[in-house]
This record gives sequence, C-alpha cells and structure tokens, in this order.
Amino acid sequence: MNTLKAGDKAPQFTLLDANEQSVALADLLKQGRVLVYFYPKAMTPGCTVQAQQLRDHQQQLQEHNVQVVGISTDEPKRLAKFTERDQLNFTLLSDVDHQVAEAFGVWGLKKFMGREYDGLHRISFLINQDGQIAHVFDNFKTKDHHQVVLDYLADA
Repeated sequence: MNTLKAGDKAPQFTLLDANEQSVALADLLKQGRVLVYFYPKAMTPGCTVQAQQLRDHQQQLQEHNVQVVGISTDEPKRLAKFTERDQLNFTLLSDVDHQVAEAFGVWGLKKFMGREYDGLHRISFLINQDGQIAHVFDNFKTKDHHQVVLDYLADA
C-alpha cells in the first residue's frame, strides 16, 4: 500500500452517491476544499461514530470552507440507508470496485482477529481547491476524527 502524501496531486474521480447520482471531485473542488475520508463499512459501530461526529460538526468544517465526502466500498443502496438512518448531512460515495481507494493508496492488507484480508484503511485527505493534498489524517480514533481535522484547520 502506497498512500498518497501531502503535496501529491489528488486523483480525479467520479463515483455514485447514495442516490446513484454521479459526483466528481473536480466539481466538489469548485465549491471549496474537500475532506475525503475513507471508511471500511457503512453502519458499523466505528464508522457510525465517525460519521455522526462529522455530521454534528458540519458547521465548523464549513466555516473553514471544507466539505466532507465519505468513500467506502458499499453499494449506493447501503449508503442511502446509512444517510437516512443517521441523518447524515454530507455526501457518501460508493467505490464498489475500490479503484479510487487504490488510487489514493488506502486499499491494502488488513488484520483483524488473527485474520488477514485486503480492505479499506481508515484514512482521510484534505484536498485544496487546486487538487493538491494539503494534509493526510491517518492517526486518530473514530470518535476524535472530526476534532483532529478541526485542530489542523485551526492551526493551518
């Protein structure tokens, strides 16, 4: 796994959202900076806590001109359920074939309960409007992810 770093150009992508509408990174960047956060699976405990915290802190993120986009390998239908169940106020995208995850370098070997498998790593990228990665967040707990991002934005 070769994860992109700050200063790298973010790979351009277009993925389906929870409503099966195409969403392109290029279009999102026209509106401001984008926090692309990769998460393993919708509606699981850790991913739910992470999403709820981002939901509850949308106003503060928007004050820093940052919009949130979550990416997982879930189908759009599952993303729709997750969005509705948790009243998420940001976009979730479906990367079923994990091509975007691979392009960002967040798809790779994982270990869980003595088992090894390929999967999505929980890593986030703050992307500037010029498409350059400003910062990579890869060391946080799911319940603190939002605060790590906000602390970075406050200091930047």
